[in-house]
Amino acid sequence: MSNLADLPRTWDLTSYFPAFGGPEYVAFKTDLARDLAANLKSASALSDLTTVNVADWVKHIQGYEGLVSRIGHLSSYLGNISAADAANAEAKRESAALAGQFATLTKLQGELLRAAGTTDAAAWDAVLAAPALDGAGHTLRRMRAEAKHRMSRAEEALAADLGVDGISAWGRLYDNLTGQMTFEMHWPDGKKETLPMAQRRALMANTDRAVRAAALKQGNLTWAQHGETLAAALNAIAGTRHTLYARRGLPDFLAKPYFDSAVSAETVDAMFRAISANYELPRRALRLGAKLEGVPALAFYDLEAPRPIDPVPPLPWSEAVNLVDGAFNSGYPALGQYYRDCFARGWVESEKRANKRSGAYCTGSAVTGEQRVFMTYADTMHDANTLAHEIGHAWHSHVLKDLRPFAQDYPMTLAETASTFGEKLFLHGMLQTPGVTDSQRAFLLDQECSSAGSYLLNIAMRYEFEREFYTRRRDGELSAQELCDLMVATQRKVYGDTLAPGDEDPWFWASKLHFFITEVSFYNFPYTFGYLLSQALFAEFKRSGADFLPRYEAFLRATGTATCEDAVKSTLGWDLTNEAFWSQAIAAAAPAVEGFAEVVAKR
Repeated sequence: MSNLADLPRTWDLTSYFPAFGGPEYVAFKTDLARDLAANLKSASALSDLTTVNVADWVKHIQGYEGLVSRIGHLSSYLGNISAADAANAEAKRESAALAGQFATLTKLQGELLRAAGTTDAAAWDAVLAAPALDGAGHTLRRMRAEAKHRMSRAEEALAADLGVDGISAWGRLYDNLTGQMTFEMHWPDGKKETLPMAQRRALMANTDRAVRAAALKQGNLTWAQHGETLAAALNAIAGTRHTLYARRGLPDFLAKPYFDSAVSAETVDAMFRAISANYELPRRALRLGAKLEGVPALAFYDLEAPRPIDPVPPLPWSEAVNLVDGAFNSGYPALGQYYRDCFARGWVESEKRANKRSGAYCTGSAVTGEQRVFMTYADTMHDANTLAHEIGHAWHSHVLKDLRPFAQDYPMTLAETASTFGEKLFLHGMLQTPGVTDSQRAFLLDQECSSAGSYLLNIAMRYEFEREFYTRRRDGELSAQELCDLMVATQRKVYGDTLAPGDEDPWFWASKLHFFITEVSFYNFPYTFGYLLSQALFAEFKRSGADFLPRYEAFLRATGTATCEDAVKSTLGWDLTNEAFWSQAIAAAAPAVEGFAEVVAKR
């Protein structure tokens, strides 16, 4: 096996299309537009679903499923091109044009929802029983449920058209603006340097507290310069959703994100009640960090930083990829082999360079059955953990790739479970590595504590902020200053005395891409859901060993064909609506906190 670190750090996208703008790309795009239009025209001409025309509607449902895969293939490709080079003007134009095709797809979906919502039980049962739709029952039942909250046919078509230059345009504005954003970094030695905003997060995980403080302060000066523009975008996105939710008869603004996440309000409420009742566990981890820093409480720029236990040198890419490789192969050999395949096939983009979009993600295509991982590796353990996280996502999709496209469509809640399970494998594997030093063990325990703080406090803070913002937005727009004030107040509520007064991050709402994603609302809470469910999964893995992995993969395969509650109950036997389940999952983080407390006590 070749050394993974010797393989290219830029990805290979040629399996999507041999060349951007080449004949294969143009032909695919042309055929997609033609077939979308033809399917929409044909479905629009069909009368409402009855027992007489079941075969026609089954054919259109199949056609829609194929079109979803094809447009997803093109969208993934363009997203990758744009992320790798935010200055690529042609990719931006192509992405904007693709929004029009998504509008057509939305109209086609509207026709299917018309059929699902207006038919009687006999005709609908005939659709569910159609052999051609075997394995699609979960998606079809969700379609039937969604059909209950639809505007008229003409109104839904108009909303889809207006969305291209409306809510979607605000999301594109955010992506384009932030993808080219820079800030002036003031280094502790007095040097000033203009850096891409994409590199700021890594600086806020620097071992030097002065570097972290400067990155937050100087970066926020740039965010503040664009504050009103970003506030306008956020208000427009939320305002559009409120209008559409009201017209569709949804009970509140959380109904849609809960439905999209295939989770019940009962489950989410149970989870956050458990978190609120157990804030002290992650807060204790932060207090230990403050003790090591020699400060009464942490600043926001300390939250992702390694603690000053021992000098922690930068983690070169060559070491990071091999550390993840060793952890995966020792704990989960099938995942380890897949990880190596990802590198061998050029599916990972990690190079640090200008004009590269910030953040990390995993994407893929049901057309090729392949995945891609995007990140900007900046020589930190945090970045190595991000690599493990995104490979966890990719593995999830890989396990499902032989199922029909409808059955591969799993919600964020369960997606974030697989990715966080990947993180747990990585950190646990490193802790079990022979020869691990005391300082390395201390560092890894710190990482576990940081994860508890991130998922149980930081994500909870985002959820609380977003919920309050959407509540207030019903009564009118919030200014950039009001958003900053709300962000500070929410940070104080969730972090309590672990965050030093005056050292909050008021511009966090502007810098966090998740608030501006137009395809999905309330993007944040699934991360905490995934973290806690993965805590429970990993605790079971440690108890049962390798015998648990088939059950884990059975759970992964169920994620596209059941609700969160049913997927977990049917494969693992756990009740997600029970607050006690979530409290036990939170308690699984306690040994890491206790271990870290012992380290701190010795120091």
